[in-house]
Amino acid sequence: MPRIAGIDIPEQKKVLFALRSVFGVGLTRANEIVQQAKIDPKKRARDLTPDEINKIQRLLEAYPVEGDLRRIITDNIAHLKRTKTYRGLRHSLGLPTRGQRTRVNSRTVRGGGRKTVGSVSKEESIETETK
Repeated sequence: MPRIAGIDIPEQKKVLFALRSVFGVGLTRANEIVQQAKIDPKKRARDLTPDEINKIQRLLEAYPVEGDLRRIITDNIAHLKRTKTYRGLRHSLGLPTRGQRTRVNSRTVRGGGRKTVGSVSKEESIETETK
């Protein structure tokens, strides 16, 4: 199993898609790296030579990936919370930060279950009528 940026990439996938298992590498960046390393994108990850793996590793060092990228993201969120911006407050409350509605969606985040209005099961309505 090839190891790139501290991650074992899936060996059965093509190189272009196997690189996406590294945090911070999407389709565009994986495409750039494969082109710069002059590797056939249809090649499977298990067929990579150690030289090709080293090329990919060196090209990935130019970008923040995995632990460095995660640290940058958490630092940015912590800065928003420290400065008490609206987005920072939404992060600290665990609510959506990008303007999504919360009246109907994000129930699991806000807590509580679904509130059914006006719907009563037939068994309950029969019991109340007989009383």
